[in-house]
Amino acid sequence: MTMILASPLWRIGVLAVALFLGFGLWSARAAGPEVNAPDGLAMHGYDPVAYFTDGEPAEGKAELTAEWNGATYRFVTAANRDAFVADPAAYAPQYGGYCAMGTSLGKKIDVDPAQWRVVDGKLYLNSSAGAHNAWTQDVPGNIMKADGNWPEIKDKDPSELN
Repeated sequence: MTMILASPLWRIGVLAVALFLGFGLWSARAAGPEVNAPDGLAMHGYDPVAYFTDGEPAEGKAELTAEWNGATYRFVTAANRDAFVADPAAYAPQYGGYCAMGTSLGKKIDVDPAQWRVVDGKLYLNSSAGAHNAWTQDVPGNIMKADGNWPEIKDKDPSELN
């Protein structure tokens, strides 16, 4: 047994496994707070593509999923899933799926997928009808504020900001 533990080949194998596991843990942490998916499911299971194709929110199916940025997205149809997989950044909500109004205020707040708007080909979600109404009072200004805040808050845990 001592001879096996001392062999260079065994040490290389242990090092490779340690690096692989360490990288996997680092990757999972890196995606963590950037995407609003506390249980791993983005957008509360709503299909991000449906906002563009159907013009309304639609709950995705558990059997039609895709992984992106450490979160699982659900889809109504295989065609929606395939469109998302081909270009996830085109369909994923802005600010990692956190409330657009909250982001404009420097906060990361969960959303209500029924409170949404597509502006210039980008999906924005809000936390409530009140937040959505406040956000729509100055959409360009709120987007500018949120775009400015997002680089500073995207990697922070929501509890640090709210």
